[in-house]
Amino acid sequence: MNVNPLLSLVGDYSFLLVYAVPVLVMWAFYIGRRKLASKSNSRILESMLKAGLTEPASLHPKINRDLCIACNSCAIACPEQDVLGIVDDKVELINPTHCIGHGACAAACPVGAIELVFGSEKRGVDIPKVDATFETNVPGIYIAGELGGMGLIRNAVSQGRQAMDAIAKRRDIRTGKGYDVIIVGCGPAGFSATLSAKQHKLNYLTIDQESFGGTVSHYPRGKIVMTQPAELPLIGSVKFTETSKEALMAFWEDARNKAQISINTGEQMLSVKKHQGAFEVTTSKGVYNTATVLLAIGRRGTPRKLDVPGEDLPKVVYRLVDPEQYRDKHVLVVGGGDSALEAAISIAEQPGATVSLSYRSAAFSRAKEKNREKVSAAETAGRLRVLLKSEVKEITTESVAVEHDGQLLALRNDAVIVSAGGVLPTGMLKELGIAVETKHGVA
Repeated sequence: MNVNPLLSLVGDYSFLLVYAVPVLVMWAFYIGRRKLASKSNSRILESMLKAGLTEPASLHPKINRDLCIACNSCAIACPEQDVLGIVDDKVELINPTHCIGHGACAAACPVGAIELVFGSEKRGVDIPKVDATFETNVPGIYIAGELGGMGLIRNAVSQGRQAMDAIAKRRDIRTGKGYDVIIVGCGPAGFSATLSAKQHKLNYLTIDQESFGGTVSHYPRGKIVMTQPAELPLIGSVKFTETSKEALMAFWEDARNKAQISINTGEQMLSVKKHQGAFEVTTSKGVYNTATVLLAIGRRGTPRKLDVPGEDLPKVVYRLVDPEQYRDKHVLVVGGGDSALEAAISIAEQPGATVSLSYRSAAFSRAKEKNREKVSAAETAGRLRVLLKSEVKEITTESVAVEHDGQLLALRNDAVIVSAGGVLPTGMLKELGIAVETKHGVA
């Protein structure tokens, strides 16, 4: 009896179908989900472009589309979750303003398609030039933390530690002539560097023109601080992920006491000069000799002013300390970054406060999504007046003149908080001979 050859062939390979069919079904399901995700990501990207939310605030990924294999490892690794996404079979930065410089995406990419960069074609960022050990072009002067572009607490902590590890290996320290290192600034980078200096048994001096904690200590009361687990010298792992400013400062104070480190607050650095092969550092309280200097100061430098009549009035300040002091007052907040939005939000929550938020651009493109959402909610609830594309023209004792959409508004006013950022201490860096680059989307 002859068996049909085709049926015989099917019979011989029927076992393959048992495996092939489920695989094909799973593959079809995967492709379908990928297409849906691509469409969703494309809509997000388009909405960001229309809203003008295209400029990352700090360090961010630049994707090489020729190398990208769209494995999505970068998007999965990103702690913010919604910064990167696949669009048309390539990864795109779909939410640029959500990126806060974690850098986990670059480490996760298996083909090296991601480069971490500062600035963009539209907005340049001034960054001091440093090498892999955070030493500048001036031998013996190091830079770590926010001044070098690293505003993220975890990254600043890591840089402070790494810079001090490099300083500890130098041959020109431990000579007994002056300090081994003077650390300027005691924010996250300076604090970490100070702990590391003690761990390495270096003769160090840490100074800060204001208070312990740097910029973090001046955050508004109750501000939520976003960070990631970090390793502090002498202390160990810091496992905070989202906490209040007060809780983080309390932790740092406890760590400072346990490590028994010395920090001179209220002492301002005035100058740094080369002196007999080392450095002479002049401060508001003395003159010191040191083999090396670590600059761990912030990027704000001098607060950026409005340069308008009346700005010298006592009611104009450049930092929010306590929102409660603005109860029952008419307040104008100027600026479009996170500090401005957070100030406006916190004051708007105070009983009887009337708050207006003025910003010269059409969107809060450099602020975090959470802050933008809170501003929108406060505006909808009638607790906050948002004036985009506006500019302060004059400040008087009882009012503020603001130009908005071609009209000059006279706002009743008791206080003005200017949160327009600061002037980068580029002049000071150049006086020291430190090279500064303006980054336009390059590493």
